[in-house]
Amino acid sequence: MNACNQEGGRCAEMAMVCLTDFEAYAKEHLSKATWDYYAAGADECCTRDDNLLAYKRIRLRPRVLRDVSASDTRTTVQGTEISFPVGIAPTAFHCLAWHEGEVATARAAEALDTCYITSTYSTCSVEEIAAAAPGGYRWFQLYVYRDRKLSEQIVQRVEALGYKALVLTVDVPYTGKRRNDIRNQFKLPPHLKVKNFDGVFQIDALTEIVDTVQGRIEIYVDGGVRTGSDVLKALALGARCVFIGRPAVWGLAYKGEEGLREVLQILNDEFRLSMALSGCRNVAEINRNLIQLSRL
Repeated sequence: MNACNQEGGRCAEMAMVCLTDFEAYAKEHLSKATWDYYAAGADECCTRDDNLLAYKRIRLRPRVLRDVSASDTRTTVQGTEISFPVGIAPTAFHCLAWHEGEVATARAAEALDTCYITSTYSTCSVEEIAAAAPGGYRWFQLYVYRDRKLSEQIVQRVEALGYKALVLTVDVPYTGKRRNDIRNQFKLPPHLKVKNFDGVFQIDALTEIVDTVQGRIEIYVDGGVRTGSDVLKALALGARCVFIGRPAVWGLAYKGEEGLREVLQILNDEFRLSMALSGCRNVAEINRNLIQLSRL
């Protein structure tokens, strides 16, 4: 049972004002093995740490004397409108953080009117997720297995359930060496399963990518986003939308669906504030002129 349930009303008494508050709560209340699984990367975790530092090297250029009394954070991804340019990235095993798992994640994304990318390694089935949030906008993250029939079957399932896009993972020819998982001998508790297989078994590169594709496709980024100003920086560099992974899990660990909704709302509020301070009334006005790079 999640620690939030065990301690009664403690969650409701805490003032959560930024994403690092949710991170601290999750670190305190999740088991060490679960926290290490969510928090760590592979080997020395250089990419994880660099993702965080990269956003801090980017400074916003305030613009003043502009009418920002009304702002519009809406955008579109793949032709579908979402409430603001933050979606939920594919992360595995949400039931480790909250007993409802990905079902709660899907409901929170639906409530905030944004995109949720379901992980291949979800602890709720794609059918359960679709049923929990029938009006939600969902994509599916897919590993292409040597057993092509296995991949084909799951693609057919998510297509029939109304998932709107496939997100292919292409940078895992081999599984990374996750040192803490090895030390902890991490494995799923026996009551949890990878439900989609029942019965069958970064920011520094963004500008270069944007310049290369020349507007031919939409570009999304995840990794290292912790504030609404991070969202604005990513969009200024040419991203269409950002996706959050670990912060979504922190929200689940806090109060399930409600906690994740709080995480998304905080990011939305911070993004709207950053837009106003940058003189932007809508997403279309965000461009590279709003930022400058600094050395830390």
